[in-house]
Amino acid sequence: MGEWSAQDTDDGDFERFFKKLPEYEQAVLEAAVTHVLERLGIDICTTEWGKSLGGGLYEFRVRRSLTAILRAYGTSDSFITVDAGRQVLLRVFCTFYGAKVILLLGGYDKRRDASSKRQQREIQRARKRLARWRSRPIAEH
Repeated sequence: MGEWSAQDTDDGDFERFFKKLPEYEQAVLEAAVTHVLERLGIDICTTEWGKSLGGGLYEFRVRRSLTAILRAYGTSDSFITVDAGRQVLLRVFCTFYGAKVILLLGGYDKRRDASSKRQQREIQRARKRLARWRSRPIAEH
């Protein structure tokens, strides 16, 4: 859909995070990645959706409902569920590289644990994944 292409790391951490989310949160996150992150890429940092954490690590902030995302980002898909108006509070860590590729490094549900300690722990995990990915031979990127 967008100009950018999102992908998981080889360790599959983002995929594990995604699969553990309840169905509604999965739908919101999928819509946000497809309609916002892949469309805007690194420009998320000029909006409420993103923040640079330094060292090439970025935070994608998902804090809207499925209905709000689909209405604001121009899709005619009609996902009508009982909770379609319920906001979520998800964080996804990523980096941007190459020919408009977004590497998804993991994430967490901030609504379940909004503590600063949890946030810092998740950022450190994402930094370690990013360092591991960067240490691989370039041909593997």
